[in-house]
Amino acid sequence: MRIAELIPKNQQFISLEFFPPKERASWPGFFETVSRLESVNPLFVSVTYGAGGGTQENSLEIVRYLKKDFGLEPLAHLTCVGASGEKLHGFLRALESFGVDNVLALRGDPPRGVDDFKPDSEEFKHASDLVAFIRGRYPDMGIGVARYPEGHPEAISLERDLEFLKFKLDEGADFVITQLFFDNRFYFDFAKRLSALGVDKPLIPGILPVMSLGAVKRMISFCGASLPEEFLSALTAAYDAGGDEAVRALGLAHARKQVRELLDGGAPGVHLYTLNKADACLEIVDAL
Repeated sequence: MRIAELIPKNQQFISLEFFPPKERASWPGFFETVSRLESVNPLFVSVTYGAGGGTQENSLEIVRYLKKDFGLEPLAHLTCVGASGEKLHGFLRALESFGVDNVLALRGDPPRGVDDFKPDSEEFKHASDLVAFIRGRYPDMGIGVARYPEGHPEAISLERDLEFLKFKLDEGADFVITQLFFDNRFYFDFAKRLSALGVDKPLIPGILPVMSLGAVKRMISFCGASLPEEFLSALTAAYDAGGDEAVRALGLAHARKQVRELLDGGAPGVHLYTLNKADACLEIVDAL
């Protein structure tokens, strides 16, 4: 079923994001994590693959397992990297054969070590190209798109960035999942601006619990998110006092607070970036 049809009208939800291990030897541990997180009863689970299109085949197979063996509703990531009409037909037909009804259409990131995104074809340069292709040829497929709450790092302005997002939705996307952020004001301002443009499709905030000071600094360096100065100072002090364990405790407390405020403020649900870590997600959800 399409995720937009699953989103309850009067009930908020949790969804999860997984990334497939590169090596099959790691799959048993990955599926053990999935099994532990079944208790969260996620509305859907998204499955990513690496920058430059890496691990796409693994993602497709894992999507099949999540649907068939775990009874979860997968949201398969699909990017413009290496895209062609033939490859997209192959990917989407495979999803249909698995009974998977939803994709997340993304432009994609350049391969590691490459600064600029260079499209592989003129036909698929933007996520909106994927949306139009899927909606035109697979009309029953549910389509999600993404957006940076603080604006895409390559955007000329926030206004222009919002216009591009509206265009993706007008082309046929059903809902939006945000990239990570650590200040809820970005989400609520984003939602207000989108509503002013006449958009009423679901906007799902994506939350990443901080587990390590070094890891979060690396992540925000390439994803366009910012750490509030007060939060960064607190994380630094926690690391100096107790290392990564103290950072983890503070990061989880911040994530729990974010999730509660978002739900109380009217977000339809929250999408947790799991980093394939069950304990952190369970602690956040249990606190709800």
